[in-house]
Amino acid sequence: MPKSETEKTVSILRGLNTEQREAVTYTDGPSLILAGAGSGKTRVLTHKIAYLIDRKHVSARNILALTFTNKAAREMHDRISKLIKHQIVDMRCGTFHSFFASLLRRDADKLGFSSNFSIYDERDQQELIKTIVSDNRLDGQKFSPSAISSRIGRLKNNMVSPEKFSESANSEFDEVIAAIYPEYQRRLRQSNAMDFDDLLLKPLELFQQFPEVLAQYQCWWSHILVDEYQDTNRPQYALLKALADQSKNISVVGDDDQSIYRWRGANIRNIWDFEKDFPTCKTFRLEQNYRSTANILAAAHSVITKNSYRMEKELWTKREAGDPLTLLLCQTGSEEAYKIIQKIQNEFYNHKRNFSDFAILYRTNAQSRLLEDALRREGIAYVIVGGLRFYERKEVKDVLAYLRAVCNPSDEVSVKRIINYPLRGIGDTTLQKIHEYCIEHQLSFFQGLERITDIPNIQNRTKERVGEFRYFISKYMTLLNSLSAFELATTLVDELGILPQLKQEGTSEALSRMENVRELLNTVYEYTQRNPQGKLQDFLAEVALITDIDKWDDRSNAVTLMTLHAAKGLEFPVVFIAGLEDGLMPLSRSLDNDDDIDEERRLFYVGATRAMEKLYLSAANERMRYGETIPSKPSRFIGEIDDELMEADTSGVYIPREMYYKPQETEIPVQKRQANKKQMRPGILVRHLQFGKGVVKKVDGHGDDQKLDILFEEVGLKKVVVKYAKLEIL
Repeated sequence: MPKSETEKTVSILRGLNTEQREAVTYTDGPSLILAGAGSGKTRVLTHKIAYLIDRKHVSARNILALTFTNKAAREMHDRISKLIKHQIVDMRCGTFHSFFASLLRRDADKLGFSSNFSIYDERDQQELIKTIVSDNRLDGQKFSPSAISSRIGRLKNNMVSPEKFSESANSEFDEVIAAIYPEYQRRLRQSNAMDFDDLLLKPLELFQQFPEVLAQYQCWWSHILVDEYQDTNRPQYALLKALADQSKNISVVGDDDQSIYRWRGANIRNIWDFEKDFPTCKTFRLEQNYRSTANILAAAHSVITKNSYRMEKELWTKREAGDPLTLLLCQTGSEEAYKIIQKIQNEFYNHKRNFSDFAILYRTNAQSRLLEDALRREGIAYVIVGGLRFYERKEVKDVLAYLRAVCNPSDEVSVKRIINYPLRGIGDTTLQKIHEYCIEHQLSFFQGLERITDIPNIQNRTKERVGEFRYFISKYMTLLNSLSAFELATTLVDELGILPQLKQEGTSEALSRMENVRELLNTVYEYTQRNPQGKLQDFLAEVALITDIDKWDDRSNAVTLMTLHAAKGLEFPVVFIAGLEDGLMPLSRSLDNDDDIDEERRLFYVGATRAMEKLYLSAANERMRYGETIPSKPSRFIGEIDDELMEADTSGVYIPREMYYKPQETEIPVQKRQANKKQMRPGILVRHLQFGKGVVKKVDGHGDDQKLDILFEEVGLKKVVVKYAKLEIL
């Protein structure tokens, strides 16, 4: 017999606690679900969607679920299908960037783009900016493409247009940005390309210019659900507000205590102000934690409550108290790595754990080297999340650039990357002449290749090679609609002869690169199996938006190494947080700003609440930084943990108790030391009144005329004279 409506409802709500059930069954109007770490937020989201479909009879096509990783979106989709006992096909469940990229492909022509636009990653953006810097005859060291790209990204995150920014530019670096920003946007359009920020800003532009398009989407998605709302930036906030403006049926799930991405544009005020933005909002608090022991929760809570402002909540658990936290106090970074490996071995043998039960978390990627060395010496398998990404490896990017050029020949960055790979005898001088011709005649780079015979001062043989390359790309453009993505990719790679060439080289590096190309072809094949009607441009869009976590294989029996930022949303039986020293965690650049310290504290909280059964914290007395040994002291966050929750392992090292307990009572204030010529040496961190923070790279001269080369975070390399610069040593 078919199930009754009541039986279906009971089935969907089974296993939920009271607060979770109330959040799931509230479906009329906006709701804010404050979900603490390990409180079952994904469970609530998936059950709420299943409840809407199965009990409230909302069509799956009218539901939009947005999250921040493809992995989370896939898991959510699979869980909902299991709950309602059939596969949901037409519900939109994906990341912000992938969803709005697909929306733009439908309506790109309205904004002057074609639907096959390329998506530029960070390196592509910097390559384009590098070209613009060169064209404007700017100093590439003084105004580095990475610094310019970063600044433009921050402006876009704050929804500041090139025109608006040019009105407020008040420094040399600002003037450079004001000149490059509009040209960067113009060349993106000329290349039929968008960067990651454009994938959020262009839909807003679309909605503002074409309100009928917005009205269609508002009607289409009558129920919107958002995961990790505390990580949204201002463009994401504006998009959600626009889409939900008619139905007001928007449910957001998040935790302000886990807002850790301010550096990439996330705005914690989005979750703080949600109740103000939607006055009829109903708020639910999920405070029962199902992940961690009581001691771990209490320790994390004792730290996070030191933040100047947070939405009130306190996690609790029915689990046992568990072991106290263990603080590993070490003399050096090398000893820290040794002690961590020793603890892993003890846990492995004494508690019969698998290596996959362990995660080592750290603040910066550079910290992984000593840990990797120690793991290799002991023969312990490990995997790094967030190292050199598969899709950023040279040989992989080369093949992807060919595929992107075939889909979008206007893509200047991709065409330039591959025009002489494999070697064709088309040198930089030729490329520069083509580039200058294109600038003069306002052509895309590929259009310049089509007119190669008209460009003077290029040898005829070189023109023939350029013509052969153009013909090669054009040939595969004609095959786009007749071959599947996998067939086209394999045929193209075969014709290029990349694999035989790498095999002939015979080195271990070449063989590794050959395997990477094969793995890329495997990825294209898997995509075509999942999406039989999928186009090559759709595969390229999916690849462009893959994150570190999406590629992490959590089934391998290996210790996981990752930054604290990358660990968000994961859990492990045993967690180590390494490098807990002031200046490293929290970072030195955060020490003089309360908002930055609060975010670093939230980052520690996220790391601590990844642990299910055992949490280790480690700190070193001294650490190698910038090529020299720097003394350090344990992080202030250690001192904020209640004494009874933690035990110290000081074997082989002496650190006075007052150095790691209650630093707010004994801590010596950071001294602002005026720089003088005797103190200055390469590696010293300084602050300049105008240029901000930087690191000394070179010291020239003696006495009062001593000159320094300083690499500043914002403005790049500058030369200053010590006696005039009024530098402050950090």
